Parts: sequence; C-alpha cells; structure tokens
Amino acid sequence: MALLESFIGMLWMLLAASAVRLASTSADVDTYIVHMDSAAMPSAFSGRRSWYAATLAATADASDAIPADEKIVYVYDHAIHGFSARLSSAQLEQLKKSHGFLSCSRDAPVKKDTTHTSDFLQLSASAGLWPASNYGEDVIIGVLDTGIWPESASFRDDGLTAVPSRWRGACEQGTAFSSSACNRKLIGARSFNKGLLASDPNLTIAVNSPRDTDGHGTHTSSTAGGNYVEGASFFGYASGVARGMAPRARLAMYKVLWDEGAVTSDIIAGIDQAISDGVDVISMSFGLDGVALYEDPIAVASFAAVQKGIFVSTSAGNEGPFLGFLHNGTPWVLTVGAGTVDREFAAVIGLGDGTLVIGQSLYPGNPATLKQMPMAFLGSCNNTTLLKKTRHKIVVCQADELGGAIQYLRYAKVDAGLFISNDSFSQLYSQFSFPAAIISPQDGPTILNYIQTSSEPKANITFRLTVLGTKPAPTVATYTSRGPSASCPNVLKPDVVAPGSLILASWAQNSTVGRVGTHKLYGPFAIISGTSMACPHASGVSASLKAARPGWSPAAIRSALMTTASHLDNTGAPIKDMGNGNKQASPLAMGAGHIDPNRALEPGLVYDAGTEDYVNLLCAMNFTSKQLKTITGTATVDCSNPTLDLNYPSFIAYFDPNETSASAPSVRQFRRTVTNVGDNPVATYTAKLVDIKGFTVSVVPEKLSFKEKYQKQSFTLTLKENTREKKDAVRHGSLTWVDDKEKYVVRSPIVATTVSPISL
Repeated sequence: MALLESFIGMLWMLLAASAVRLASTSADVDTYIVHMDSAAMPSAFSGRRSWYAATLAATADASDAIPADEKIVYVYDHAIHGFSARLSSAQLEQLKKSHGFLSCSRDAPVKKDTTHTSDFLQLSASAGLWPASNYGEDVIIGVLDTGIWPESASFRDDGLTAVPSRWRGACEQGTAFSSSACNRKLIGARSFNKGLLASDPNLTIAVNSPRDTDGHGTHTSSTAGGNYVEGASFFGYASGVARGMAPRARLAMYKVLWDEGAVTSDIIAGIDQAISDGVDVISMSFGLDGVALYEDPIAVASFAAVQKGIFVSTSAGNEGPFLGFLHNGTPWVLTVGAGTVDREFAAVIGLGDGTLVIGQSLYPGNPATLKQMPMAFLGSCNNTTLLKKTRHKIVVCQADELGGAIQYLRYAKVDAGLFISNDSFSQLYSQFSFPAAIISPQDGPTILNYIQTSSEPKANITFRLTVLGTKPAPTVATYTSRGPSASCPNVLKPDVVAPGSLILASWAQNSTVGRVGTHKLYGPFAIISGTSMACPHASGVSASLKAARPGWSPAAIRSALMTTASHLDNTGAPIKDMGNGNKQASPLAMGAGHIDPNRALEPGLVYDAGTEDYVNLLCAMNFTSKQLKTITGTATVDCSNPTLDLNYPSFIAYFDPNETSASAPSVRQFRRTVTNVGDNPVATYTAKLVDIKGFTVSVVPEKLSFKEKYQKQSFTLTLKENTREKKDAVRHGSLTWVDDKEKYVVRSPIVATTVSPISL
C-alpha cells in the first residue's frame, strides 16, 4: 500500500507538471486552512494525511526543497475535513485546482474577548438547577483559552468521583506542567501552537505547555466549573465563597491562546481534539470579526461539534456600544453578551463637614484609609504643571472621558484622585494603581460645593468596600458587542446576556492582577470584565442543564436559556443599556435577556433545531456548493427545502427606510414549531403579544393545545407595517406563550429594524 501511495503521489505531480509555477520567496509564504471534500479521497490512500501530502506535492515547484508532508501544520479529522499548511501564493492557486479542494482561508489572528454571581443568578442548594443537576456532575466542559493554573484551589477534586469512563482525553507534559497536574476536576489539558510557530519561524514560546501565563483561561475555567473555595477575595474586595456555575462538572483545558499570539489553525486543532476527547460543552471566549460563515473556522468547527451533540457557548465580543460589531453570530452556537450584577466595589469619601459620598473603586493598596488629606479641584485635570504642584492633595477632576484624566494623574504621581464622570465605561476604569475613586455626576456637586465653600477642604477616603443588592441590576454593559449579526442577519443575536462586569474568579499566580504605583501585585483571584467572563457563566449553566436534561439537544438547551431569560431588572423595570444613555435595552444589545438558570430548567416549550434545519438555512443564504460543503463537512448537501426562517426562539425583520409612502406596507412572516417539555402532558398555551409601534403583530393560532409530552405544534407570526412614516432604527416587542396554569412563561423577543447588517 505504501508503494502504491508513493506511485500515486508521483503521478499527481506529473499531472501537475505542465502547470505554470512561480518560484516562491519566504515572504510570499503563509499558513492556510484548507477544506477538502472527504468523499473525493481516492481509495488507494490509506488515510487523509497521505492524500493531503500527495495533493500538496503536486503543487510544488522546482525551487521548493521542503517535503510536502512537512508543510502540513495540522490534519483535522473532526472539526473540519482538511488541513492547514504553509503555502506560497502560487502553490495556493495550484491547490485550488486540485481534486477534492473546497475552500481555503488564510490563518488569522484571534482576539480574546465568582463569589457573588451564583447568588445573583439565584443558584442555591435548596431548589432549582443545582440540586436537579447535582451541580453539573460529570458533564465535561472543554475550555479553549490561554491555559490553566492547575494548583488553583478552584481545581481541587474534593468530593468528585472517578473520571467518567467515556473520557478519551489526556494531560500533556510540558514546560512547568506535569502530566500529574490533572485530577478528577481538571481531567485533561492540552496545548496547540503549531500554527502560531509556523507563522513565524523565529518565534519562541516561553512556556510551551497548558500552563496559563496570562490568567484569562484560569479565570474562565473557574467561572464555568470551578470547585468551592472558601475565603476568596481580591485584596479584600468581593470576599466570600468562590464557585463555578457547575461546581461538580469536569474541566478540560485546550490552550490555543498564547502570550505570543493566537491563530485560527490552532483553534481548529483545539476544537478538533475536544470533539475527539468527548467533551459535552465547549466554551470559547474569543472570536473573529468581519468574516462570512464559510470563512469563519470557529463557526465551521462548531457546526461539527453541534452535529455530535456538543453544546457550544461563545462570547459576543467587546466592541460596543455601536450596533453591528458582534462576532460569533453563528446560528448553531449560543452567543453571550455581558451584563452587570447587583454588586459594586466602593470607596467612601468623608468630607470635612461630615458628608459621606460613595464612589466606585477597586484600589487594592495600603493603607485602606487615607485620613484628613487636603483637596483641590483642577477641572479637566489636563494641566501637568498644576497637577505636579498639587500632587500631595486629593485632586478632584471633572472628566467626560476617564482614560485620559487617569493617565494625567498617574503621570503626575498624585497622592489621590476623585473623578466626577458619567463615562459609560466607568466600571472598566475602577481598578486604580493609585488611591482614587469615580464619583457619579449626581454626587459630584456635593464635593465641588464643599471645596468651593471651605477655606481648607479636607477628606478621608476608605477603600475595600463591597456593596451588595445595588439597583438597578442587571444592566447591559457598554462594551458588549451588539447585533445584528453580519454573518447570519436573519437570526437575532446576541442570544442572551450573563454576568460579565467586575467578575471575581481564579487567576494564574505568575501573572499580575494589578498594580500599586509601579509595584506589581500577584494573587490567586482577580476581578476583570468582558464578554469573556459572561460566556463561561452561560457555559457552566448550560453544563448543569445538560446534566439535568441529558436528552435535550444543543438547540433545546439554548432555547430554554433564551425563553426563560429575564427582560426585567431587580426593580421590576425593563433592563437598561449603559451604552445607550441607560434607556431600555433592545434585543440587539441583550438578546432575549439576562439568563435565569432555575427557570431554564423548566421552560415548558422549546424551539428545537438540528442539522437539517441549519442546512436549510444555509441553502437559502446564496452560498456556493463548495461553500456549503465547507460548513457542513458533507459530500453532498440537500437544498430541496431552503428557508431563511430557522426555528429559533427570537425574531428579527428588516425594513427598508427608503421605501416611499406609495409603496405597499411591508409584511414579514415567521413560522415556528415548539415542543412540549413541560411537566403537564396536557396543556394549552395562549399567546401574549407586546406590540411594536408602527406595526401590527399577529400570531396564528393564538392558542396551542398539547395532548402529550414532546408533542409539537406550529404557529405563524406576522409583522405588518401600519405606516410609511420614518421609524426608529430599532423597534422591538415580544411574543410570550403562557400555559393555562400560568406555570410556564415562554418569551421570545421581536425586532423590527432599518439597520442594515455590515456586508461581508
């Protein structure tokens, strides 16, 4: 067989010999991810690698001294059918003519996007999701990230039974990482950097192992599935018991993000391995911007994972607050935005007249209290000379944009600062390296009036205070990326929001958690923000749902999370958007709402979907046959039932703002099918609509009657324009199905928008 393969490889080279080839230079060479039609592999080849090597050999020119097999960076068997390889532009053009070639994309860089959050989500030992799932017991969460700090107390295996026998993974040996570092909690750890190294032959990986040298991966892993840790805190802030959303789940780390960089070929390899190892949930807090579905390796690899029943949770990105910059807007994954929680980290400013003012601060230094310091107001604080003259006072600034003002005070080495600001990104600036706090515009006049009316204004500042039960919460974080999804506009994204702002979780103890002056701080826990933090909250909750409802598909789990999500905050008012002047948040910012784990356990109805449904959607998106095969990984694609109307638990309709009044009013229709998963086999659900201004919203039928569990019923939702008057860019309402006993409330957001998705 080896001789035959060698002969066929030579034959392929001879067939290609007549093609025009250009000598390549090293500058012309790049790494490409190549998708191949697995059904096209000649039967003479014993495996895909030998076929790929022979195919590459046929593209070589006379000056190419590198054997074809050595050009291959990865061979992918599960996430996609294909490989990644180092190719010149001329070789790439020849490869595109090869038998079985479907598509390719250049290897691209990727950017990575708790003690109280479980309480905020009302997860408890007495009732609800945790006891129903036995805290996510034995569900395996595969985390793709920067690695893991295995010595963290969050990854102790206290109280866990033997590793599930279905697990096929491994714990890799590497730099500062022993294969014995894994246990019954952290059951696997692997690393992938061949693609990164191929992109730069001169690159040296400092810590070539699954060990985390950044902290991000340790933070996300412990958030999703960390064990209980008593006495957790960040230098006194957020003190309490830390635990993940699925404390009895198992964790597997796939290190694909490195201090030296990150590329998509390594990420596909990580997903490929996670599928092979047998994970149940994949959590990825990173993404690619501005790529079509068939060019997005994360989307394509996730399709393969979902086909195998693996739930995939992803972050929406941190490019808010403008519309349309969301990534991971893929219809078969959960796309998670970020919200705040009902907890603030505070400093109390005691003015000399006895007045107390609360400010935001995460200053971790000593002493925790500054006493009787003189004060000075310096306006916008952009005068370095004045700052240096008053550096031994509490300098008070008024700053619409915090970043610049903080930099000025840091450069001047002031002893303390107070920033009066309405900057919607204020939470991201509160971790100060010098004694400082952020004051709201409402409290600012109190401080300014005191300074102006006192001959010797002074104040005390006390740090390290944690305030619980703050209102309103949650709110949508300013930074979280908004829809609509450019890669799949007909599916409303994001799906949900989850806690993402100022989240405490475990950290790599070789990576700094903060600074005081120029002094670096290290510790076992850190408080950071981002959709990177929101994603693992949803991943852990999904793992617990999978443990409690093992028969549910990934789409059913996503549906349960969405239709039970809360659109109200802890004051009973609609959730507000910090990035839009604290106005009511639209579904393009928060999806269906903020996750509610206990309600997700009992959704009543689910909007299910499988491979066939996704294929029907893809077939309606004007992709070529090769592009469809790239996504589905199948030899043939049945496009006999194309439809843009995916059975999804949300609705989005686009209307042309330029249509004239003479035009007939536009109408959009959606058909959906729901499955009865409630406790009562016999049930009737009634539709309740929240209308959209300027539209008539109707549903037929208005009642759905079920006679048995798992029975399916369908309905049609219609949006009709009432008028051609100019409309807001985004208008929204909702459809809610309520059962006759009012136990189940199944809510779906509806969006009517004139915002055109960014064209890809």
